[in-house]
Amino acid sequence: MASNSLAYSEQSGAGETAELGQEATATISPSGAFGLFSSDLKKNEDLKQMLESNKDSAKLDAMKRIVGMIAKGKNASELFPAVVKNVASKNIEIKKLVYVYLVRYAEEQQDLALLSISTFQRALKDPNQLIRASALRVLSSIRVPIIVPIMMLAIKDASADLSPYVRKNAAHAIQKLYSLDPEQKEMLIEVIEKLLKDKSTLVAGSVVMAFEEVCPERIDLIHKNYRKLCNLLVDVEEWGQVVIIHMLTRYARTQFVSPWKEGGGDGGVEGGEKNFYESDDEQQEEAEKRKTPYAMDPDHRLLIRNTKPLLQSRNAAVVMAVAQLYWHISPKSEAGVISKSLVRLLRSNREVQYIVLQNIATMSIQRKGMFEPYLKSFYVRSTDPTMIKTLKLEILTNLANEANVSTLLREFQTYVKSQDKQFAAATIQTVGRCATSISEVSDSCLSGLVCLLSSRDEVVVAESVVVIKKLLQMRPAQHSEIIKHMAKLLDSITVPVARASILWLIGENCERVPTIAPDVLRKMAKHFTSEDDLVKLQILNLGAKLYLTNSKQTKLLTQYILNLGKYDQNYDIRDRTRFIRQLIVPNEKSGALSKYAKKIFLAQKPAPLLESPFKDRDHFQLGTLSHTLNTKAAGYLELSNWPEVAPDPSVRNVEIVELTKEWTPAGKAKKENPAKKFYSESEEEEDSSDSSDESESESGSGSEEEGDSSEDNSESSPSEQEAESASEPEGPSKRTAKKSWKTRAKSDSENEEKENEKSESSDSSSAESGSVEESSSASESETESDSGSDARKVAEEKEGRPKQARSALPKDVSLLDLDDFNSVSTPVALPTPVLSPSLRADLEGLNLSTTSSVINVSPPVFVPMKTHVLLHRMSGKGLAACYFFPRTPCTFGAKMVSVQITLSNTTDRKIEHIHVGEKKLPAGMRMHVFSPVDSLEPEGSVTVSMGIDFCDSTQTASFQLCTKDDCFSVNIQPPVGELLLPVAMSEKDFKKEQGMLTGMNETSALIVATPQNFTPSVILQKVVNVANVGAVPSGQDHLHRFAARTVHSGSLMLVTVELKEGSTAQLIINTEKTVIGSVLLRELKPVLSQG
Repeated sequence: MASNSLAYSEQSGAGETAELGQEATATISPSGAFGLFSSDLKKNEDLKQMLESNKDSAKLDAMKRIVGMIAKGKNASELFPAVVKNVASKNIEIKKLVYVYLVRYAEEQQDLALLSISTFQRALKDPNQLIRASALRVLSSIRVPIIVPIMMLAIKDASADLSPYVRKNAAHAIQKLYSLDPEQKEMLIEVIEKLLKDKSTLVAGSVVMAFEEVCPERIDLIHKNYRKLCNLLVDVEEWGQVVIIHMLTRYARTQFVSPWKEGGGDGGVEGGEKNFYESDDEQQEEAEKRKTPYAMDPDHRLLIRNTKPLLQSRNAAVVMAVAQLYWHISPKSEAGVISKSLVRLLRSNREVQYIVLQNIATMSIQRKGMFEPYLKSFYVRSTDPTMIKTLKLEILTNLANEANVSTLLREFQTYVKSQDKQFAAATIQTVGRCATSISEVSDSCLSGLVCLLSSRDEVVVAESVVVIKKLLQMRPAQHSEIIKHMAKLLDSITVPVARASILWLIGENCERVPTIAPDVLRKMAKHFTSEDDLVKLQILNLGAKLYLTNSKQTKLLTQYILNLGKYDQNYDIRDRTRFIRQLIVPNEKSGALSKYAKKIFLAQKPAPLLESPFKDRDHFQLGTLSHTLNTKAAGYLELSNWPEVAPDPSVRNVEIVELTKEWTPAGKAKKENPAKKFYSESEEEEDSSDSSDESESESGSGSEEEGDSSEDNSESSPSEQEAESASEPEGPSKRTAKKSWKTRAKSDSENEEKENEKSESSDSSSAESGSVEESSSASESETESDSGSDARKVAEEKEGRPKQARSALPKDVSLLDLDDFNSVSTPVALPTPVLSPSLRADLEGLNLSTTSSVINVSPPVFVPMKTHVLLHRMSGKGLAACYFFPRTPCTFGAKMVSVQITLSNTTDRKIEHIHVGEKKLPAGMRMHVFSPVDSLEPEGSVTVSMGIDFCDSTQTASFQLCTKDDCFSVNIQPPVGELLLPVAMSEKDFKKEQGMLTGMNETSALIVATPQNFTPSVILQKVVNVANVGAVPSGQDHLHRFAARTVHSGSLMLVTVELKEGSTAQLIINTEKTVIGSVLLRELKPVLSQG
């Protein structure tokens, strides 16, 4: 008994059983039988002792182990009392882990959690944003109605917090409080309305989710925030993007008129049918209405355009959300762009494929043209699971037409031979559907199905019989030979559905096969009692039909069958027997129906309609659970019909007063020039005259105001800043930079002087200031924000745009025009999540021109820590030296490669005056030596930096490394990949530059490797390990592009890996430096080929 309860406690870890198990362990452990379990118990005892220790290090170690247990799915609830005591710990790291634990178990241990509620309330005022957010999460996890007022106050305070991370958690808490107490709805709506105005991308997704849960009907709350949400969408985290897109889809269906009425859409066809019955006057009015051209609302266009870049997202849910938005609200002529992205998702795992294929199946019924170019992508693979195979079959059937049906039928012939019986049966049904929908191939399909009747596979034969039965119903007169052939199969086929189908066919056509039908009935009567219920019903029907048409031969046989059916165990068969007997056998009790028995049994049956099972799913919104299940799920919000007349679009306009306040951060503007406003006078006049700019630029100011309103994070650890800025990348800074082009174009001479003074210093700190600008809590210090602005100025100088050129820019640039900027790219389009470009690189990438290229040096993607021996300790009499390339721009000269040398003293005496002596360099090569090292202690080491201009060659730099007493000759030879600096460029610029570097400037090689070595992450890792190149975003999955420039001359080095069919790839290098290009090709080829 003890052992059973103990085992149960280890598996379930729940409540009283666990305690019983532990008691049993404690009593039996001396015998040694349960040593394993007793050690587990002892481990938990150790954790309790560590949590009660006076040392923070022991507590921290215990909390890490406990959180590790939770991560592995183990039950740690028994440690709750010991953990909750440490909630007031002064150690920040301990407190964070305690809150992680409490969020997990507060709902289970509510009574104990309530004892510490005052501590949670105090933590809501903690200086650390993570502690404040965690306290709110724990508080909202305690599902006790008595603390609802406390939770409400906490949410209100948190919604006004300076940290966007805390405001995000306030939005999450709103949903929890609403589920606990729906009566708080009105107060929660006020908080949601406030948070919807938030400019932070970190908050946007969470507050929209709260809106969808609490008050999805309150569309009026979205009006003022619609344009802001559209413009912030690309920078929101992926989970938030999905939520916002679904909400904006519903919003668009209520606020804009249908774009499907233009031209030859479905709406026009329906209108034509109605006009046939209308009077002349009504027809004339309708014609006048249609004459007025459809003009899409600018806000409608804004939504469609701003979601388009997200089709390149790495997240399948985001792509699916954008696809359903285009399907439901975009003009039919534009919906085709989603097909390529959806087909790309078919390379994902099977769960993603299943959902995507279901949605494609629904789309392909209404708009075949969208997916016809990708027909081969839906061919079935042998490795596909059955659920994926059947969905691909469904799509292939929907896409079948006169042009491609012969190709598809050849493909289906292969599928029929599949070992997967369910899939083979589905293929036969598909052939039947093709035969009914395309009349040209119906005869060949039927003959093919008849050939399958001779197959050895019983499942194939049975399914063929069922499909043939349906096809013969459409043209029964011509196919008496097929019916005779099928009658002979009754002896061999055992599948009940197939046997029943043959009997039904013979019964329906008994007058066309008068000699065969009675014999079939005789055979069936022999084995009537052993047949399946479905077959028995058809035997009864066949007997009734033959009794009515050929009673001379079958009268006694039919009565025998009716007698057998009378005493059958199944009541359906007994009822059918009584019904048939009264109907066909005349007697005194027979009613009036007996006269019409022949008409009832032998009436003309309508041919079955072979339709797609996805035909009735289109009334559900694509991508939803309801669409997947084909039934309305709980919480499903239906899409409304398009309004006949669009509601007033002015409700989405934002007042100018609000805009001016948002664009004038008090601190910054006054420090730079107290006498002037943030905007110049001409700029204000320009903004007031441009109504579209006024109404849509609200979101553009979000990132600046967010920077001023965020809390001071100086006490937070780097991990906290990462947690806060992880979901809020460089997007807001991009928009701020775009909007402030006009302001910078009109800057005065003072600012120009400041630019010149600060341009030198801001170069080295641009990456750091970029990360400060990106983080959501941007008020670290005034100096950091100033350095951020310096970085922007330097970026402008580096782009080489003079002030005069910028002042000539068009003045009516609005957020609606952002789609036309060729350099704006979506962060998710990068081939790997490892890349995190700095703010400087982002600002250098901004470009208002549609023609000029933007190619700038970017931070390294990867820095290999491989070291090379410069001087061995034996050769250097105890002095050892090694060097490596840090891949950072050299501080000693723009044309030099940075080299770091580590000097080590392996002797037991001090080595003095380590310096570089005589240099023996090839012509043109230069070297900046390190400062002499006065002394190096025994067993000590020091790292020094050098700069060497290798003149874009792999020649050796020879020099002497000297000490006070000796000199040693050493050499540094650079790998060709270290002679490069990575550059950031768009795909368009890459193609343009590659087009100019062809012929003699292009070298290529064929690579053969296993498919797992050709995944994007593996290719990226291998290429950047060999060469210091930057990744270029690619719109094609089989192309991987990398770009760099040589350090000395600045010549471009373009690397392309093009995946071919099978396990081959083409490696192409384009560069003016053909020697370096060929050397790099030789180094990359074996690396990419090896496993």
